[in-house]
Amino acid sequence: MWKINPFKYSRRPTDEVKIGEVKLGGAYPVRVQSMANTDTNDIENSVAQCIRIVDAGADIVRFTTQGIREAESVKLIHDAIREKGYNTPLVADIHFNANAADVAARNVEKVRINPGNYIGSIKIGDNSDYTDEEFALEYKKIRARFIPFLNICKEHKTAIRIGVNHGSLSERMMNRYGDTPRGMVESCMEFLHICREQDFHDVVISMKTSNTVMMVQTVRLLVDEMEKADLHYPLHLGVTEAGDGEDGRIKSAVGIGGLLLDGIGDTIRVSLSEEPEAEIPVARLLVSYISEQANAPAIQAVESQLYSRYEYSRRKTHAVGNIGGENVPVVFAHKDGGFATIPDYLLTDNRVLSTNGETYPIFEADYIQTLLSDNAEIKFLKLSYTDLTPELLGVLTESTDIVVLLSTNHPNGVGEQRAFFHTLLNAGCTVPVVLCREYAENDLQYLQIKSATDLGVLLIDGFGDGIFLENQGGISVEAICSVAFGILQATRVRTTKTEYVSCPSCGRTMFNLQTVIARIKARTSHLKGLKIGIMGCIVNGPGEMADADYGYVGAGRGKVSLYKKKECVERNIPEDDAVDKLIELITVNGDWHE
Repeated sequence: MWKINPFKYSRRPTDEVKIGEVKLGGAYPVRVQSMANTDTNDIENSVAQCIRIVDAGADIVRFTTQGIREAESVKLIHDAIREKGYNTPLVADIHFNANAADVAARNVEKVRINPGNYIGSIKIGDNSDYTDEEFALEYKKIRARFIPFLNICKEHKTAIRIGVNHGSLSERMMNRYGDTPRGMVESCMEFLHICREQDFHDVVISMKTSNTVMMVQTVRLLVDEMEKADLHYPLHLGVTEAGDGEDGRIKSAVGIGGLLLDGIGDTIRVSLSEEPEAEIPVARLLVSYISEQANAPAIQAVESQLYSRYEYSRRKTHAVGNIGGENVPVVFAHKDGGFATIPDYLLTDNRVLSTNGETYPIFEADYIQTLLSDNAEIKFLKLSYTDLTPELLGVLTESTDIVVLLSTNHPNGVGEQRAFFHTLLNAGCTVPVVLCREYAENDLQYLQIKSATDLGVLLIDGFGDGIFLENQGGISVEAICSVAFGILQATRVRTTKTEYVSCPSCGRTMFNLQTVIARIKARTSHLKGLKIGIMGCIVNGPGEMADADYGYVGAGRGKVSLYKKKECVERNIPEDDAVDKLIELITVNGDWHE
């Protein structure tokens, strides 16, 4: 049975799935895809955008398919791009309408269905617990509706994606398992068991949420459950509602990149609130960066039994100053910068400068005796995993004033730094550790993607009491510092700015998403620590932004509904007034400041 090796990259073996002319899984490369945001019934614009996405490098293109009319329209789009010489497979994205899925399966190479709302609940409006009999009855209802769809797919050689969204778990699963990774996994496994029972194998799976920590843990749990059941379906990876700009890239790299580093993932979609073709270079960069890990030499270490990859638990450390213990992870930066968010520590002349003006030396492993004789309040020790001798481990275990600056030059830097943390866990060592990584990038996007992949997965694992990013290239210290704070926020370990949970837009979107995001950001970006959801429609909106403080959701053409937490507080506001109304809502609830 395959399992994640935290110290060596090993891609998970999966079944091959054929999607038109494209094969994924098995030994095939990780496929890259995007989703059109045109009205699916607007054939001309949909064809034009599809071609732009393909020309940007996409292997697969998806279209929203709300109903029968859209299911017929994707066939027209399909035929039109074939006439223009494009063989790229198309995917119909179904959310509520099982009948539309049946039609789409005859028209395109792949259909995505959502188990959470494939059919209606038998207890609509009834909040009482499901009995075992009611739970089983609904499963029978799902099975009776799903099998005819699979038969159509068999006949037309159509692949499917079982796409579970955190924001749209069924009432039945929410009732029994709550808003949890287990609920998402159980929702998926039901459908997978039906597929196997019906001898249908062209199946791809996705488990999506805007919460990167939950996404990574859920996918890991699903893979573990599939391996136990001898199921080897390929995985589609994506972080929903990642946002735009730097935040969207960092958040996507944390979730998608972290799982790819685990060896999990056969096709990816980076969901940015930008034009769909802008997603492709980001996805390609992620895939390329992970592929560099394939031939990295093995790292010798013993995985700690105190660590769980299925639930977040920050490694227990003692505090040294404001580093470790119950303190939020800190950020280090070089002194020669101006900062929008002030880092906690600055480095200058091989010394550390704190915000209160104190300076502390940095020691190398060879100078451990000098370190021990120094009377500084905080002693910074720069190490890599190869420096960690039994004698040095003993010193770290006994010390109360050392902070480790953990660096790596290994081709699999994540694996080597993981080995360091697992060794500390096994020794019962609680020394605080700052994650240090150095890059040589001139393109800020490259730094965002690579550093968020490398550091994000470690923070999700519960490792790291701070970040120190260095870059030898044409990127300002201020920009580097912004990336560091962005990684901490994307991994949900420290919030320092307004967070926007925004969808990537599709044919269901009720307004110009990019324009609205820009308007809301212009008015609210100074509200540090607030989380605002900006969702194009109600399909996943209220669910995916469930932990947002406020929500702005498309309710219809030209209409917007506003949310406070999970509660809709104002419905069908004219779009021209909606941003002002959002500001009023934030103000009334005491969260506005100038």
